[in-house]
Amino acid sequence: MGATLLMAGGGSAELNQSGSGSRRRIGLNLLWLVPGEVGGSEEYTMGLLRAFGARAPADIDLIVYVNRRLARDHVDVLAGFTTVVAPISGSSRPLRVLMESTWLALRSVRDRVEMVHHAGGTMPSVRFRPGLVTLHDLQPITHPERFGFIKRTYIRLVAPRSLRRAVRVVCLSQFTAGDAERIAGVDPRRIAIVSSGVDPIELDSPESLRGVSESAEVLTRFGLEAGAFILYPAITYDHKNHRTLIDAFARLGPSHPSLRLVLTGGVGGAEAALNAQIEELELTDRVLRTGRVVATDLDALYRYAVVMAFPSSYEGFGLPLLEAMVRGCPVVASEVGALHEVGGAAVELVNPFDLEGWAVALASVIADPEHRAAMIADGLEQSDRYRWSNSALALAELYRGLPRTRVDVS
Repeated sequence: MGATLLMAGGGSAELNQSGSGSRRRIGLNLLWLVPGEVGGSEEYTMGLLRAFGARAPADIDLIVYVNRRLARDHVDVLAGFTTVVAPISGSSRPLRVLMESTWLALRSVRDRVEMVHHAGGTMPSVRFRPGLVTLHDLQPITHPERFGFIKRTYIRLVAPRSLRRAVRVVCLSQFTAGDAERIAGVDPRRIAIVSSGVDPIELDSPESLRGVSESAEVLTRFGLEAGAFILYPAITYDHKNHRTLIDAFARLGPSHPSLRLVLTGGVGGAEAALNAQIEELELTDRVLRTGRVVATDLDALYRYAVVMAFPSSYEGFGLPLLEAMVRGCPVVASEVGALHEVGGAAVELVNPFDLEGWAVALASVIADPEHRAAMIADGLEQSDRYRWSNSALALAELYRGLPRTRVDVS
């Protein structure tokens, strides 16, 4: 795979002319991926793409189509691929949808790709190449009350049809695959599981894992003490259910007066309500809102948190569970979606709206060192089942097994 950056309208002479033989040329549509605005979908897509680039399968040419913001913010990941930048920022959904049915449709022909992998859950209405789709979840259909009228209507109209027409459907979990079958009517034989993952951290023991000296600066900067805070990394979307965690945290106050709650992640639709709740419960001094943090800061927060809480009311996968466990951070999560599948026996599961249950589960991890140590050990073992390298291998095998499409190379 070449490390070539092509701006829209630029020449494509760098692209190989052969579309036949054993090599596969696949287009990857990332026009939808606006950094900082799509939550876990960004982490999954960039993590998978980074791992795929590291493997650099010689028989696959992956042509990545991106918006300008993605090209700017993820230069390191895209450096391993032929990347074509569309003349849009990606922030306008109507413009992005239009560009997929016009610019991308024509560009995929010009670049002589066999198929286009649409990684955002839907395929454009106009396509000149067959497509495969990555389905992150069908939450706008299963829980329409959590979304605006335009988004839930668009997904309800477009997503099921896209999934049924796709040559293959990529799902991150068996939970999401079940929704694809049940809701969209996708033939299970056309579904492939390419899970999210983490990279192994080579440290000698759980104790040393949580004692990396370079992370201490991060704690100082945020005014935190090791082992004295709960972490929740999530954009403030309604379904992330910050409200339950805030209420449960308030109940821990009398018995753990020095405990703090750290909320990382960007701004979503529940931001105003969350701020009002924190103020009403007089938790302003005990709840730290960092906003979106860089990867190195989040790494340190995982390492030094006493527990990672994940009260989301819906998850098609739940990557933060793996990110916490591989760093030796115990996890308490909601008993919903794919979280049991991902966390296995290592994660303590609680009904997402059971305030007392959350308070008891968090207090148990904080107050019982033996219980916490057992959760850490189980988490390290569970996270070892999910590796980005395995996900990249699964994606490469999927591409190799796609039905052949005749491409005119004249």
